[in-house]
Amino acid sequence: MTKRILLAGVLAGIAMFLWSGLAHDVLFLGRTGIQELPNEATVLGPMQSTLGSSSGLYIYPGLGLGPNPTREQEKAAMAGYQAKLAANPSGLLIYHPSGGEALSSRQLITEFLTELVEAFLAVFLLARARIGSFVGRVGFVTVIGILAAITTNVPYWNWYGFPVNYTFAYMSIEIIGFLVAGLVAAAIVKNEPVAQKLKMAA
Repeated sequence: MTKRILLAGVLAGIAMFLWSGLAHDVLFLGRTGIQELPNEATVLGPMQSTLGSSSGLYIYPGLGLGPNPTREQEKAAMAGYQAKLAANPSGLLIYHPSGGEALSSRQLITEFLTELVEAFLAVFLLARARIGSFVGRVGFVTVIGILAAITTNVPYWNWYGFPVNYTFAYMSIEIIGFLVAGLVAAAIVKNEPVAQKLKMAA
């Protein structure tokens, strides 16, 4: 069974990676909800002069707190934050200084290893679920994918205002990825249901 689990994990991970490539490079689901800045040069110039080489995730407008604020300072800043939001645009900004790569081998390897680990964990759980039917095994892995997709994407939409179409697109990529992995894993990892094993043992 261990060899089956290892084989199922590797093949399911490869299947997820291939689906991810198809979703991004052929179906362009990864671009859904993402827009380019109008008059980009007028925005990038001041951004670069302000942030320079300080790569990071920025929220705007900020609370205006300095380093190590006290609890009282945080409460006072939060009290006036609604008025600040009403008077200013708001959002998140992921900033990297110049010199980045559009697509690197490191990114592809990281993506593949991530999906390989996800597939192994799903197969590990599947092997212990003792689900007899093929459809049941596929459904089990797909539910894991639904859980994974909800865990990050819905909170990002709820708290940070990620676009609805972006949220649904990325949830679809993840759920279908687990569905594909489930089809592969369910064909390799075949378990007798617990009730049947107990009946045979009796």
